[in-house]
Amino acid sequence: MIPPIIMDAVIFASLLSMLSTGLTLTYMTTKVPNFAHGDFAGLTTYISLVVVEVLGLNPYIGIVPGFLVGGLTALILYLFVLKPLLDRGATYVILMIATIAFDMILFSAINILADYLSNAYKLVTKLFILRSYDFELLGQPGVFLAAPLMAFLMVASLYFFLNKTKFGIAMKAAIENPSLAGVVGINVNLTYAVSWFISGGLAGIAGALIPLWLMCNPDIGMRLIVSIFAASIVGGLTNIYGAFVGGLLIGLAEVLGTRYLSSIIGSWIIPYRPVIPLAIMSLTLLFAPRGLTGVSWRRLFKRGE
Repeated sequence: MIPPIIMDAVIFASLLSMLSTGLTLTYMTTKVPNFAHGDFAGLTTYISLVVVEVLGLNPYIGIVPGFLVGGLTALILYLFVLKPLLDRGATYVILMIATIAFDMILFSAINILADYLSNAYKLVTKLFILRSYDFELLGQPGVFLAAPLMAFLMVASLYFFLNKTKFGIAMKAAIENPSLAGVVGINVNLTYAVSWFISGGLAGIAGALIPLWLMCNPDIGMRLIVSIFAASIVGGLTNIYGAFVGGLLIGLAEVLGTRYLSSIIGSWIIPYRPVIPLAIMSLTLLFAPRGLTGVSWRRLFKRGE
């Protein structure tokens, strides 16, 4: 029997890796830290609730609408908020503030949706969890297998898309050098829009799986945003695969670290769990500002020999 703390760590790390990969993808395109990214996942937790409680379907069916809703929400942010500001020459500070403003609107919309579902369908929309609807395989909850499988499948698909397809290679070129990409005929605006859609879709998939393990509330996206940013920064904000690894590291450290500290100094430390990703992020910025992927590991190992 796998200990619950190990299951908790693996599931949380897998979900966080998808979220941090998506955040890094958008940062690579527009160089803007998207503070609304957590609420893309927060919105799709309610998609899962609707799929299960209203439509009476399997919770894993919510992955598809979760991907679409998350992707469309991110696309709306890019097309109707960030792109017009970019066209007007807005600074990155203004763009960052714009994502915060959009996040406030999205958070309000999530609360409205929660209240509507509560009033119209008599559902529990605050502090809800869908574990009882999950299946079991070999005595383990389905999400324990589905979350890491989905995370690795998504990053593998992203690698194949960016390196093996014509549009993906064009997107990669547009991200690395938009001016040169435009000169050779690549539609930079289209590639940026697709990258934002994919980013939101990754957050949407993670959000659709979150209620199968974690207690959900309208503010869950805001509660996750610190861990998401920490994972992206630790992995490297210019490398999606580094962000994926960063998500795994931060997720495991946050869950296992909290458990270890609570066993030593008491359970009062549990509410301070967000301090762990913040501490790791701070240390990373001090000693490896470009993240793990920016470290010359070969030179480091040679120096240690």
